[in-house]
Amino acid sequence: MTHRPDVSILPFRGKYPRIHESAYIAPGCRIIGDVEIGPEASVWYNCVIRGDANRIVIGARTNIQDGSVVHCDSPKLQRPEGFPTIIGDDVLIGHLAMVHGCILEDRAFVGLGAIVMDGCRIASDGMLAAGAMLSPNKVIESRQLWMGRPAKYARDLTDAALADMQRGVQGYVQNAKLHLAEQNS
Repeated sequence: MTHRPDVSILPFRGKYPRIHESAYIAPGCRIIGDVEIGPEASVWYNCVIRGDANRIVIGARTNIQDGSVVHCDSPKLQRPEGFPTIIGDDVLIGHLAMVHGCILEDRAFVGLGAIVMDGCRIASDGMLAAGAMLSPNKVIESRQLWMGRPAKYARDLTDAALADMQRGVQGYVQNAKLHLAEQNS
């Protein structure tokens, strides 16, 4: 990724974001500190990814959609490692989501405006619905859909729903390439 004046990529306490050259970072993004972004990942318009209190890892082909915030929790006496935010490969994170100090395994899905709090885990192929809030230390197991505020188990996901999620991942990889081409023309 080449430097652009419309994106802030800033070090914090000697730690500089590491962004794979094939990742797409849209205008208006702010990426700070101990952040790693993998190949073909996309971070869309006006997102904030702030790795100042702990580390943040974003896997390959993961997309973080417009206006989302990704942060982490600092080390504390009762939890010396704090809560880093670890996001796997092929993860979909919807517009205006808040992801904080949690683990999103490969192929997890966080819906529009959803909140994932400290100590939570969404297993591979798990889904948090739009507008839902996953309160601290909750776990969404593989193929489960959770909904509500606070979020609760709603049902298991079908094979068709999982296939739709993977089509969404591929769609975002392609869309990022189109946006990058437009911005570089």
